[in-house]
Amino acid sequence: MNALPRALEGLRVLDAAGPMGNYCGKLLADLGADVILVEPPGGTRMRFEPPFIGDVPGLDRSLAHAYYNANKRGVTLDLDSPDGQRLFARLAATSDIVLDTETPGVMARRGLDYARLAELKLSIVCASITPFGQDGPYAQHAAEDVTALAMGGLLYLAGYKDAPPVRMHGNQAILCANLFAAVATLLATLESEATGRGQHIDVSMQECVTMALETSIQFFDLEGEVRKRHAGEQRFAGTGVFDCADGQIYLMAGGIGANKFWGRTIDWFTEEGMSGVAQFREPRWEQIEFLRSEEAKRIFAGIFGPWVSTRRKDELYREGQRRKIPIATISQPSDLLSSDQLAHRGYFVDLLGLPAEVADKRMPGAPYQLSRTPWSLRLAAPQLGEHNAEIFGALGVGAAELGRLYARKAI
Repeated sequence: MNALPRALEGLRVLDAAGPMGNYCGKLLADLGADVILVEPPGGTRMRFEPPFIGDVPGLDRSLAHAYYNANKRGVTLDLDSPDGQRLFARLAATSDIVLDTETPGVMARRGLDYARLAELKLSIVCASITPFGQDGPYAQHAAEDVTALAMGGLLYLAGYKDAPPVRMHGNQAILCANLFAAVATLLATLESEATGRGQHIDVSMQECVTMALETSIQFFDLEGEVRKRHAGEQRFAGTGVFDCADGQIYLMAGGIGANKFWGRTIDWFTEEGMSGVAQFREPRWEQIEFLRSEEAKRIFAGIFGPWVSTRRKDELYREGQRRKIPIATISQPSDLLSSDQLAHRGYFVDLLGLPAEVADKRMPGAPYQLSRTPWSLRLAAPQLGEHNAEIFGALGVGAAELGRLYARKAI
């Protein structure tokens, strides 16, 4: 029986992006592209990113590397050496897409920018992910994830009302930029296949973050209010996070956007025989200004709190769904790993290529399912230089020349 085809089968991608852009390469590799991870001879910085297997650092012990570089082959190249530059250019001439995250101007100085590579292959698509884009007064500035979150505006919204901003976990600015880069790269590749001409894609992390300022514009449009940090703050009585028997739930029963749910919620509470619920039918509970008040929040918590503290979050969620009331369980990581829904969908998959003592580690799969060209985990993240002989050999580089390149530390 033949294996099912992969959506991007036939595309070759050179991923010279490092930690700031490896996720873009992963997204393309997961869809079947032949993605070649290009690392410096000492290894990409991603290999030294925690967490590590057994908390012991090592070239092949980073779980971040194992995740972000799965499904890729790997070579080593010193892109600052003439030999490394020549080999990279030869690889690019056999590729469809090149990814980089270098400071603007660096690839041009190496002779490896889009203009030079397009001379070798007119249809090539090059995507550059940088903190602020290829031009402008900040183009040469270095930045990490937190910098882009701050200068893109999203950090302003993250955290508690009376405390400094709090950075969200997980390099959200970098991941956001990688998602935009992957979409733009695929669109440019479609256009390239139609016209025979590629192009350069300039992705700014700051701009990607600015696209994601949650409901700030809607808040100002509907309420005339500039959104501020309000983590841990209950904005309306009946809406917010509440403790239950085995964790927490989020209920949206009162306030702007929730008006139609209030009656259903009070009907539910009445049927449950909740003590004191009758007062929720008073007209004042339909007034937004009252729901904002500390008095309303105190009264609601005093009535709802004792009742909800005896219920399990899955029970509350199911009943809320049945009654068409917005209520959600707040999942912890252990809840996700034991989720019947995620298990049914086969969302978590085994990491490949790990030592025996941690061979049972799992990672997220794809959040989509393609019926004819499904996602699959095919390859473990490459060991350092694992595919040098295979990939450079296909370019005509023999064993003797490989030995000379190793000796000169070009690979």
